Amino acid sequence: MTSQIATDLTIMDGGMGSELLKRSGQRGGLWSAQALLDAPETVAQVHQDYIDAGARLIITNTYSTVPSYLQKGGWQDRFLELATLAGQIARDVADQGPDHVRVAGSLPPLNESYRFDLVPPAQEAASVYTALAQALMPYVDLFICETMSSVREARNAVAAARRVGGADTPVWVSWTLAEEPGRGLRSGESISQAVAELADYGVEAYLFNCTSADAITAGLAELRTLTTQQIGAYPNLLHIPAGWTLDNEVQAGHYEMTDEEFRAYAVIWREQGAQIIGGCCGIGPQHIRALATL
Repeated sequence: MTSQIATDLTIMDGGMGSELLKRSGQRGGLWSAQALLDAPETVAQVHQDYIDAGARLIITNTYSTVPSYLQKGGWQDRFLELATLAGQIARDVADQGPDHVRVAGSLPPLNESYRFDLVPPAQEAASVYTALAQALMPYVDLFICETMSSVREARNAVAAARRVGGADTPVWVSWTLAEEPGRGLRSGESISQAVAELADYGVEAYLFNCTSADAITAGLAELRTLTTQQIGAYPNLLHIPAGWTLDNEVQAGHYEMTDEEFRAYAVIWREQGAQIIGGCCGIGPQHIRALATL
């Protein structure tokens, strides 16, 4: 039996980078930033496919437009150009449809994902995050500080988002959790500590992303007891071992999830109080379409 989409549920998009890789077959350190240069129309099409699947919030393709990734191709001086282009593409696609679709500006890890040990010093992070947020500000409805692996990484990103967006632009934060359910953030810090450290920033929503569905299920059960703000989830289909980076020899594991399996997790998360659900690496439009009957 199907039902109407709950009025208090925000359906997010799924993975951008994984979709771009699947459609282009290209790989390398520049990752999804490459598509902004070579195939901006494909970036727009991925956004559109998620909207057609039911997403009403899309995230800018700025996960790999940060200087640390761009320097792999000698393009670090194009940082703001590419961030601006990503914002423009997302805004244009969002505004084309009849329904109100919001755009979230992605503020990602500045070095490597999942690597709390590689988070840059606060002053260095503030410079990059502030510039990225300023480039995105004309095009976004909110900022999402995503795949945050530690308290310090989240605080760096959230502080810049709030500084640029002021009190009127919502700021969401999304942590990536340890692979073993119930073990807190990748850094080993607890979820309760992570929430407490951001208490003064007025964060409007707390989420978990780029994490297994099982770890998210355990995390949401705890998170709901810690805040009255909106909570949410967007899992990946990866298993990330210790020491992994985008370019080293450590191999990430991959697992499959059918759209019905994804929907079954989403039902559990709704029961746990999640009001925002989408997907990360490996979650595609077919998975997002499965949320339409929640």
